[in-house]
Amino acid sequence: MLRRALIAEGLGSMLLAATVIGSGIMAERLAGGNLAVALLANTAATVAVLATLIALLGPISGAHFNPAVSLVEALRGKLTLRHTVAYVIVQIVGCCLGALLAHAMFELPLLQASVHMRTGPAQWLSEAVATAGLIVVVVGSAGPSEAAWRVSAWIGAAYWFTASTSFANPAITIARSLSNTFAGIAPAHVPGFVVSQVCGAVVGLIVAKFLLSTKPLADASIAPSIR
Repeated sequence: MLRRALIAEGLGSMLLAATVIGSGIMAERLAGGNLAVALLANTAATVAVLATLIALLGPISGAHFNPAVSLVEALRGKLTLRHTVAYVIVQIVGCCLGALLAHAMFELPLLQASVHMRTGPAQWLSEAVATAGLIVVVVGSAGPSEAAWRVSAWIGAAYWFTASTSFANPAITIARSLSNTFAGIAPAHVPGFVVSQVCGAVVGLIVAKFLLSTKPLADASIAPSIR
């Protein structure tokens, strides 16, 4: 049922963004200026919540929480245009609400604009690589239980091997621009990240189709059919 799927997507997106931003705030406060420790804590929280949310909500909505994933599922014929637009809107709204929730939990001003500079070719390439890899993992996963550990493991690794710390998600990129905290990104730099993520998603789909062409497409999707 579409309504249940959208509620699951919105709730999952909100909790994911709240975790990414909230754990960044907590990590920065406790790390005593050690950025490596702060990033490690931020990574661990993100990996844990991703695995949990995908396993829990995957059977309901596919647990995309990410417009790039929904776009790829639409290109693969798994989502209609109407459902894709609805998913993307709910994901963006959910992630933005997650930023507000994180601020509220840490008694910070609810409305903020980040000044964290994240731009340049290395950052854009990093986002394309992180998103492409994510799409390959998603397409190559047989179901939510498999995707839960694969997706979270990929994102956790990409936090550390990419220069951008792996946003790999247009919705959460927008939400992070609303938080002037450890996880933030300056609003002016959001378009560059989003374009890189969309390009990476398309590349990831092409690579996945080539590498996984012997696997039935029905088995490769983590998204159930939404009627």
